[in-house]
Amino acid sequence: MEFFVIAITAFLAAILTFFSGFGLGTILTPVFMIFFPVEAAIALTGIVHFSNNIFKIALVGKGADKSTVLRFGIPAVIAAFAGAWILLNIPDAKPLFIYEMAGRNWEVYPVKFLISILLICFALMDLIPFFARLQFGKDKLPLGGILSGFFGGLSGNQGALRAAFLIKAGLSKEAFIGTAVVVSTMVDFTRLGVYSTRFVESGLTENIPIVICGTLAAIAGAFLGNKLLKKITLHSLQVIVAIMLILLSVALGMGLI
Repeated sequence: MEFFVIAITAFLAAILTFFSGFGLGTILTPVFMIFFPVEAAIALTGIVHFSNNIFKIALVGKGADKSTVLRFGIPAVIAAFAGAWILLNIPDAKPLFIYEMAGRNWEVYPVKFLISILLICFALMDLIPFFARLQFGKDKLPLGGILSGFFGGLSGNQGALRAAFLIKAGLSKEAFIGTAVVVSTMVDFTRLGVYSTRFVESGLTENIPIVICGTLAAIAGAFLGNKLLKKITLHSLQVIVAIMLILLSVALGMGLI
């Protein structure tokens, strides 16, 4: 059962991720947690996410804007290392608040709640006409890289902040997707290196078959997403990103993911 559920989730999430620039890790991690302990879920999701990014680089990496990759990616890598190090070296933060829904208690942590507020603000900038006409200058790219990389290393939620900045960076549709994939891979490589001690402890080697299953499903989703890319306009892409940002923000703010 876990093979089927994870494969379907990885396939569908990879299609959405191809357009929005985020979502695979966010969606897949909770599904892995249904069948595995938290540490194993983080490790397994990380490998699937990284492997899928490598495949996507082969598909769309050539469209990446090199200047943006340097301005955004280098600060993101440095910040991702810092965020991942902090995650592994500080005690777990206490929940900001706890509430009950659907017969269970949900915990909302400060970092994710802060991210949710930031993402809602970014999403509204894509949906409100006045803000939709604005663009972040190239001088804001390092700040976006620092924010997305740091929160990526600290909480695993890097893609949404990255997409929020890159979608306003004046890139073409192809450059936006290619740049997001390259930067995501750089951050993944960095944080997985820091997380590596947990990977060993999580028993990754015993779960290689399910990693392969999830990876192949995600690759199939990315391949289909690449085929659909030609039918998506830049405006549609901005709306998709905005809607997914809002949905993710609500889920993070409520402690659902």
